[in-house]
Amino acid sequence: MDLVRLPPNALRPGQRLNFSLRDASGQLLFASGSVLPATDAVRELLARGAYTQAYETDTYRREMTERANVLMHQNASLRDIAAVRPDFGADQRGRAGVETSEYAQWQELQHRVHQLLREPQSEGFLHRFEQLRMEALERLQRQPDQTLVLLVHDASQELQRYSARHALLCTALAQLVGDRLDWPHGELESLTRAALSMNLALGPLQDRLVQQREGLSADQQRQLAGHGDRAADLLQRLGAHDAHWLTAVRLHHDAAPGPLAGRAVGERLARLLMRIDQFAARLSPRIARRAQAGAQAARAIFLDEQRQQDEAGAALIKAVGLYPPGTFVRLANGEEGMVVKRGTSATEPLVAALLGKSGNPLTEPVPRDARLPSQAVGQGLAPHELRLRLSIEKLLRLAAA
Repeated sequence: MDLVRLPPNALRPGQRLNFSLRDASGQLLFASGSVLPATDAVRELLARGAYTQAYETDTYRREMTERANVLMHQNASLRDIAAVRPDFGADQRGRAGVETSEYAQWQELQHRVHQLLREPQSEGFLHRFEQLRMEALERLQRQPDQTLVLLVHDASQELQRYSARHALLCTALAQLVGDRLDWPHGELESLTRAALSMNLALGPLQDRLVQQREGLSADQQRQLAGHGDRAADLLQRLGAHDAHWLTAVRLHHDAAPGPLAGRAVGERLARLLMRIDQFAARLSPRIARRAQAGAQAARAIFLDEQRQQDEAGAALIKAVGLYPPGTFVRLANGEEGMVVKRGTSATEPLVAALLGKSGNPLTEPVPRDARLPSQAVGQGLAPHELRLRLSIEKLLRLAAA
């Protein structure tokens, strides 16, 4: 846990915290949102200087944003940008007036999710879990296509912190599909909570497996078996009482194929979550295999285990498209680029052309409308098939337009 010491008397009794307050060992003293009581013990604590986690400070946000923005302007790889971490040992003052980029904000959120899911027994887990879930969904609601570009593309490029990256992508997909199905608000809350927490008992192992070339060991197979039950049991011990949430987590690998109608609520959520989980996993690489093209991942969940059209899979494709934002395609005119916006139909997105017909990089991403025959999508491309260093910042501007 990275801790930052606050200056003595930086806080005052009666102040409402917008970050957690901790002692030197990292033990939680007051959660974010708490009001500091006017007691002698608190005054003594503030006079000494308490601690908070690095990622909760404005200095962290400014420092990470500046470094990420510099790398983006230099067209650095996403791997290099994702590795940005502020150096609090060198200079904790920071510089004012820096606008946090959307990419940097998502990287910070991913870091916080990673820390939380690795320490589920930490104090205040459910409160912090809910804060992170709501923050992710608020950002998704503001810019859904931009969010998909960030999460889908990031998932296709990186191996580090897979469990947190996968959890955030599944949470966003769950919200979009649930909205498309017009499910009640309460069910959607249960679904997105399940998406963010379904692998709670498995995170460290997941992060190891994506970088493992050899097959599963007997011990790893034992850990994978029944991890939904273990995650649900752990959530219940931590104070989760939403039966639909717990059922969806428990059954997210064991939901049988077939129509969604007629199932109990938790079982219906579990079936949709299962297909979302499988789809998102196909978009992510492992050391032992490459990420799939978006269209290939979509087609794989369109049919169920009995080779029949899958209602949950079809709903997912209708929500994000056959070519989801953040994935790559080749157009009918020979250009190649990234999908940056969903279209009115699943096969007609807005594409940012990046490579011309000759195969040479274009100076700037050029918007292409797949509704036009000459700009129609010819095929999906896997991430490794488009060999080009991207300016994610420019692509995000197109997605947000």
